[in-house]
Formats: sequence, C-alpha cells, structure tokens
Amino acid sequence: MCQLFALNSSAPSAATFAFTGFSARGGGTADHADGWGMAFLGDGGCRLFIDDAPACRSPLAAFLRQHPIRATTVLAHIRKATQGAVQLNNCHPFQRQWAGRPWAFGHNGNLKQVHPPLDGHHQPVGSTDSERAFCWLLQALRQRLPPGPDATTVATATTPAWRRLAPVLAQLAGDIARHGPFNFLLSDGDALYAHCSTRLHWLQRRHPFSAVRLVDADLSLDLSRDNAPADRMALVATEPLTHGEPWAALQPGELVVFAGGELVWRQRTGAGVEAAAALA
Repeated sequence: MCQLFALNSSAPSAATFAFTGFSARGGGTADHADGWGMAFLGDGGCRLFIDDAPACRSPLAAFLRQHPIRATTVLAHIRKATQGAVQLNNCHPFQRQWAGRPWAFGHNGNLKQVHPPLDGHHQPVGSTDSERAFCWLLQALRQRLPPGPDATTVATATTPAWRRLAPVLAQLAGDIARHGPFNFLLSDGDALYAHCSTRLHWLQRRHPFSAVRLVDADLSLDLSRDNAPADRMALVATEPLTHGEPWAALQPGELVVFAGGELVWRQRTGAGVEAAAALA
C-alpha cells in the first residue's frame, strides 16, 4: 500500500529535508513507485504537485527536494497502486474546494466496495477508492456542518473550526474504515487531520531543536539553525523518517488534529471503547 507524510507548523516551514527521505521510498528504499504528490497549504491557498513517475526518479520531485516552498501545512503521498491505473488522475493528494477553502487529502489503504452515492458537488476524476472516499467525506461534512457562527475566523466564516469538524470527521472515518484500512491525511491549511487504521506515526518538534538524521538517506540537519525558540511543528508519517527522535505510533481507530504545530485533539473509537479529548 501507499505511504503518507505531513508537516504542520506554527510558521511557514520548508519540508525539503523530510521530503528527501520520504521521496526515496518512492522506488528507491521501498517499492512505492506508482506516482507521488505533494501539497503546500496556507493563507487560504494550495500549491499541488503530482507525477505518475516514481518519486525517487521524478525530475519534479528532485526540484522540490532542492527548492524550498514554505507553508504551514505540507501533505505528501507516495503510491503503491491497489485500485486504479498508474496515471496522473490517480495520484494523491487529491484537492477539492469546500466552504471557500482548498482541501487536500491522501490515503493509505484498500477500501473494498466503496461506491457511495454522490450528489454532484464533488465527483472523482480518477478511478481510485481513495478519491471516491474523499468526495464522499466532503459531501458528508457539507451536509452535517452547514456554515455557522463558530467558524475559524471572520475571514473564513464559511469554514467550520476544527473543534466542530473533528468529532464529525471521526465518526465518518469510522464508517468508511469498515470497508478496509483507512489511514488518511486531510487539511485545509489551518488544521491537519490524521486518521490511523493500521499504521501511522507522529512527532512533535519544539525548542531546544537538535540535529537529526534521515532513515532513508545519508543526510543530517541541525534544526536549531533554522528554527526560533517559539517555533512548533508536528510531523506525521506512515513510518518514522528520522533516527533518534521520539516518533509515537497512533492507535488503530484514532483521529488526531494538529494546529499551529501542536497536537490539539484526539479521539479513539474501537472495540467498544470510545474516548475523546480536546487538548487545547
């Protein structure tokens, strides 16, 4: 199956170092060679790059490894196809507009018999189970969360805040996960939502920053050179990307939310046990 990576930070940050290791798994250190994509979100916009070539050999991926693009949320995906041909319109992340904002989505898993009725607001372009699930998620969120007064800011008054969206998203994720593994990343640039069905890890970085070394490349970086004491960032990946950092495994059935580089909400549902906690 595929692999996922995301970064959420308190200030616009570059992900070239992490992407160097992550993209090596796209046909180099691992066999996820059926395409890749990367989305940079923030300030109400999204820059999306996709390619159906293996990430380790893609000229576009090489460009992104060498040219930093700063964003408060970065979402990346390398594909090992289970459903749908190896072609551009099946490469993640997928992007759609909802409530006046761009949303990016990447999925790792294999959903069986997922053909939900779609009302026309969001339709898949490709042939993957992942894109169909994304379209249905946005449709269900739009139906259950009409614009309200508790939006994130006045400037985005049509978008639900993560406090309002997260519990609904957790329920919807559980519904879809009954069809198969549904590890996913979702973001509008303000918050990053990560759901674990089988395997997903996360990491918090804060002052004092240290030197770190990639798992998939002979490359190290002193994080203290480019980060101020007030900077915060959270990373999510299918498998840990660095040595010597305290990556933590998410639990199956768990949804977590990051905002401003901090873990702000988590919920786990499964095996008859349901628990939720707002951390900020």
